[in-house]
Amino acid sequence: MSQAQRAEELGFDFAVISDHFHPWLDSHSDSPFAWSVLGAVAATTSRMKLTTLVTCPILRYHPTIIAQAAATIAVMSDNRFTLGLGAGERLNEHVVGRGWPAADIRHEMLTEAVEAIQQLWSGGFDSYRGKHVTVEDARLYTLPDQPIPIAIAGSGDQSLELAARLGDGMVAVEPEPEFVERFRKHGGQGKRTIGQVALSYDADEAKARQYAMRFKFGVHGWKVMAELPNPVNFEAATSTVRESDITEAVACGPDPEVHVEAIRDYAEAGFDEICVVQVGDDYDGFFRFWTDELVPRLR
Repeated sequence: MSQAQRAEELGFDFAVISDHFHPWLDSHSDSPFAWSVLGAVAATTSRMKLTTLVTCPILRYHPTIIAQAAATIAVMSDNRFTLGLGAGERLNEHVVGRGWPAADIRHEMLTEAVEAIQQLWSGGFDSYRGKHVTVEDARLYTLPDQPIPIAIAGSGDQSLELAARLGDGMVAVEPEPEFVERFRKHGGQGKRTIGQVALSYDADEAKARQYAMRFKFGVHGWKVMAELPNPVNFEAATSTVRESDITEAVACGPDPEVHVEAIRDYAEAGFDEICVVQVGDDYDGFFRFWTDELVPRLR
């Protein structure tokens, strides 16, 4: 919460939070309930927009619960909230014992979940009966006075089509121009494109490289990330990852140009909103680094 408050003070436009049950690795240590944190941040900030990056509304949650949670945060934040949605990772969703469907089935489920959520946001009592999602005679009594935007995580053609058709924006964690192009091709022209970039700042470059290893879970790509069930599996799967492997994906150290290049990769790929994740522990140092070194170079 204090990081969000400091970010708002320094002029950041928006803050994002992942919605996980487990962390990727045991070394991440914490994995709080995202919606409690969002409520606290909404109540203690006043300008900065808030986004889930991302929530899976189809297994661990029922879409009605996410519709209600998002509506409440939108009210608490005076319409500063965007609901980021995705088809999920087994890491978080298997805990409720409903199995782990194939990717194409998860996208069918996500499509129905988005439709059910948007229907509930329209007000009144509603029912929804799809192949995977059922809503029975439900009404949300706490709704914001403005529509809640939805951004949908995309990488493959099916998810990008879904984001373009049902969402107000697309989210990606790789600076791939192809993602933006395919999103636009499917009808996403004029809609938001949100990218996430990991940065590992520390005045000591060796320490920054060590911190970057916290992001080693992503080295093997999304197909692996979506399928492994527990942090111990990610620890095993990434046991051979070296610092030189991860520093190709995470900007490390005190050189501002290295971080600026990583951010610009997303801008040049066509993303119009970019969120930065500080991987290291020196948050005060990162905020100074951002203000004094990065902002002047990014203008």
